[in-house]
Amino acid sequence: QVELVESGGGSVQTGGSLRLSCRASAPGYTAKGNCMGWFRQAPGKERERVATFYTYKAQRPTYHDSAKGRFIISKDDAENTVYLQMNTLKPEDTAIYYCAAITTPVGPWVCGDSNRAWDYWGQGTQVTVSS
Repeated sequence: QVELVESGGGSVQTGGSLRLSCRASAPGYTAKGNCMGWFRQAPGKERERVATFYTYKAQRPTYHDSAKGRFIISKDDAENTVYLQMNTLKPEDTAIYYCAAITTPVGPWVCGDSNRAWDYWGQGTQVTVSS
């Protein structure tokens, strides 16, 4: 069992940056072999994967096409926290962003499997980008 607590959302103008944080409650979670990532859901749209990786040595990062080159997923094991650095934000990035995790998947490839349901979710943090 792990609880995920997000922070860092807010309102910015087009071209601005934000960094989202997701702290895991289980000690040492981000240093071990788990999946962690960020998803988002805009009003009237389905939830979509933004960025994910296998936390052990930050392997196999994957990004939504719209996030490539603008967003970076990273972690700080000392803080037991995963981050999403979002740069060059656009109005279409406006959404509620959720942190999610899968505990001890059978392998790193699970984190990039679009058919795999994620086990744990945070409460979400709002990101609003104005033009």
